[in-house]
Amino acid sequence: MYVIGSACIEEKAGECVDVCPVDCIEEGDDQFYIDTDICISCGACEAACPVASIFYFEDLPEDQKHYFDKAVEYYKNK
Repeated sequence: MYVIGSACIEEKAGECVDVCPVDCIEEGDDQFYIDTDICISCGACEAACPVASIFYFEDLPEDQKHYFDKAVEYYKNK
């Protein structure tokens, strides 16, 4: 699964939404979020991100691990 990190804060370019084949990316108040329950790990969003903010979970930098939890909370509270 993929996670959107800090470079997306206030960026919201949106190219990732357009290329996602399973529509698992939504715009939140301050950034986009990937629904980890729906993501099929295809990588299309990572390649399309103009600010290199999308990481495969295992490649997510240590200082950005909390963005996974932030995404889970976003979808839990919808």
